[in-house]
Amino acid sequence: MAKDIIHLNDSDFRREVLEAEEPVLVDFTASWCAPCRAISPTVEALATEYKGRVKVAKLDIDDNQATAQQYGIRSVPTLLFFKQGKVVGQIVGAVPRARLENAFQQVV
Repeated sequence: MAKDIIHLNDSDFRREVLEAEEPVLVDFTASWCAPCRAISPTVEALATEYKGRVKVAKLDIDDNQATAQQYGIRSVPTLLFFKQGKVVGQIVGAVPRARLENAFQQVV
């Protein structure tokens, strides 16, 4: 995992995401998910590029089912953008880098 991405769990989700001052991208993922692995290098690269402006985190849905259920995650990868504790954007699936970049630019 890239050094600019934090690994979340159910117990620290509120503190790290909902109470964060900066916008947060949460990548809901799973170790068995091939599309998750495909999009991961792009998410990691954008985490580095937007460091200090957007916090980027990953949450394994198998290990953290309460949070995944709370946000209705039915497919992975699902990327939710949070701003001031509220979901302000969503991307489902392994999408092209340009679409991810556009989403990052909208939350900054």
